Amino acid sequence: MKISELASVTDVGVPTLKYYLREGVLHAGEVRSRTQASYDDSHVERVRLVRALTGVGGLSIAAVRRVLEVIEDPGVGPTDVMAAAAASLYEPDAHDASRSASDDSSARELVDDLGWHIYPDDPALTALDEAWSACSDAGIGLDADRMRRYATSMHGVAETDVSSVPADPAGAVRQVVLGTVLVDPVLLSLRRLAQQDVAVRAGAISPPPTA
Repeated sequence: MKISELASVTDVGVPTLKYYLREGVLHAGEVRSRTQASYDDSHVERVRLVRALTGVGGLSIAAVRRVLEVIEDPGVGPTDVMAAAAASLYEPDAHDASRSASDDSSARELVDDLGWHIYPDDPALTALDEAWSACSDAGIGLDADRMRRYATSMHGVAETDVSSVPADPAGAVRQVVLGTVLVDPVLLSLRRLAQQDVAVRAGAISPPPTA
């Protein structure tokens, strides 16, 4: 198909497709002439993946390029794709060494105490430290015991997440990036509902009216 047909099939404008080509997140089509190239279903799938990552996933083109580089590496397994996809959810400045969690950070101490296998430069450590500090600054006490209980619960969620990741790299990226973005609100809603149930059972609030 021509690029105009690719635009029609994917509902993405030709200028945007040309931008994807220039940025290297869409592979070149088969050259037919000096001014024309042919595109196929692989291009349709790639455009839809890029749109999902930049749209729902909210990733920058640079972050998408990093993820796609991992997908296209034949020696990379699903777990490495998952790591790259998870890291891509953070803005580039989160990878700045100056913002990396120090060895004595609260987040690092917590995961070490739990025996978790975490890369020392994982941006989630810095994000956790910053969020934890913000809670302290706001007067919300999150002591180590409470954080361990939260972490243990989230580890169970993570086991469910990882067990559902497809084996193919593209599917793994979709599941990790889009799944994280879209499932986070689901988990938050479940937490709110669970809080209500626990509070009712503890007698802290009145039970809901019965039908």
